[in-house]
Amino acid sequence: MVIGIKQIELSNVHKPHTIIFANFLNISMKKIIVLSLLSFFIATTSFSQNDPAAKKILDAVSTKVKSFKGITGSFTIKSITSKGKANGTKTGSISLKGQKYLLKQGKVEIICDAVKIYNFDGNKTITVTAVEESGQTLSPQNLLSNFYDKDFTYKLVGSKAGFDEIELLPNDKRKNFTKVNVFVDKTKNMITKAKVLDKSNNTIEFSITNINTTTTISDAVFTFDKKHYPKDVEILD
Repeated sequence: MVIGIKQIELSNVHKPHTIIFANFLNISMKKIIVLSLLSFFIATTSFSQNDPAAKKILDAVSTKVKSFKGITGSFTIKSITSKGKANGTKTGSISLKGQKYLLKQGKVEIICDAVKIYNFDGNKTITVTAVEESGQTLSPQNLLSNFYDKDFTYKLVGSKAGFDEIELLPNDKRKNFTKVNVFVDKTKNMITKAKVLDKSNNTIEFSITNINTTTTISDAVFTFDKKHYPKDVEILD
């Protein structure tokens, strides 16, 4: 399971680029495409047809995730420059329920109530966007559902050490990423890691641990309430 992530502003780890989860998650360090795992690639002729083996694995993940009433976990996001240099690591928590999610990293948080996304920068600004306006990024919902059938071409590129690795390329070349590789835990039948390559060849690695799929999450968790933020917070929509 990845998060990924409509658009996730997770503090200053990197200049704006996209990641997953981890819908896991649309996420980028500055704009995690959870994700993010949650923004993808340039299609090539070798991807004219989807790999049946990869589809079987992804279908199993989608079916299992949809059976859960709620999911919570911890995530780690690593930023790597185009030159292979580590550019920061951030950790946080994620909660998902259907099309709703909450991501927290320090004082920064993103709430999605399935209609709107509220992105609090941890200081004095909350940016509000409609879910449908975030189509160029990966959301936690996407990464946990059958997003792949409509939006990507994909193939199985590796199977070892308890994980299947699937590479996905976005059909829409306007996406803010060029490729996504997701890693499916063979035992859990869940995406637990994703790597997103953006158009500047920077990489975001998103992983989820401490996954709880038996939790009950109140809808109130995903309800935006201005009273929970500084009195002088500015709301931009």
